[in-house]
Amino acid sequence: MINAGFPLPYRLGAATRHTGRMSSQVRTGGYTVGPAAALVGVSVKTLHHWDAIGLVRPSGRTPGGYRVYSPDDVARIHRVLVYRELGFPLAEIGSILDDPGTDPRDQLRRQRDELLSRRSRIDEMISAVDRMLDATRRGIRLSAEEQVEIFGTDWQPERVDEAEARWGDTPQWQQYAERAGALTAGDWRAVAASIEELTIDLAAACRSGVAAGSAEANGLAERHRTMMETYFDCTHSMHVCLGRMMATDAGYVEYYERFAPGLAGWLYDAICANAAAHGTDPATATWQ
Repeated sequence: MINAGFPLPYRLGAATRHTGRMSSQVRTGGYTVGPAAALVGVSVKTLHHWDAIGLVRPSGRTPGGYRVYSPDDVARIHRVLVYRELGFPLAEIGSILDDPGTDPRDQLRRQRDELLSRRSRIDEMISAVDRMLDATRRGIRLSAEEQVEIFGTDWQPERVDEAEARWGDTPQWQQYAERAGALTAGDWRAVAASIEELTIDLAAACRSGVAAGSAEANGLAERHRTMMETYFDCTHSMHVCLGRMMATDAGYVEYYERFAPGLAGWLYDAICANAAAHGTDPATATWQ
């Protein structure tokens, strides 16, 4: 039998395709090259190559002259596979396995230690990939702490999850995830500064009584729409939908009220007037 302390075949299930033939060979104490290759998950060509270079030579032959791999031969194949997985060249693997001064159990311990080390590195890589996937999903490549530091103490990172739940299946969210994911912390600081500057200008216009539809109000509304295009392509029709949401969502209203009373409503009126000036009827605007 195969050494119980050795890893199982890589594709043990593949051997079931040869069940009838292999069971007969097991009774005779070995495997011909096809079933042996299927058992360990390599190609017949690979076993032929390893035989030719003396790395794993079948120790028996059938009466008809076919190569027969004994259980010990199969165990050696497994050892080769482990060392190959660890990155050892075939020539070095042969030297390790054939070293008369090396205890087979020491070889197994060495293999186990190196596999554990490899697993640790792989686990670290998986964690890094998971973090990258999470960043791609969220769009913003910043930690929650960095988001608060850049966007202010009122910023709520969980709102990104809420936005994804609401718009995650839209093309605009995909654009947002791609564009936001490409921004560095420095880029986000610049974006945050631009948003604050624009909001201050909007508030000043609102307090001064600038009329929606005027050149000044249209210019500010267009700046706001352009700012939204940091994240996704924003048509004037989409902009109206966003303005409507901002004028009714409690979180947005509260945010804008801090800058000027009635600012959320004023911004919505300015967005509608600007959209109309660009040929979009605010009354029939849709997300397109």
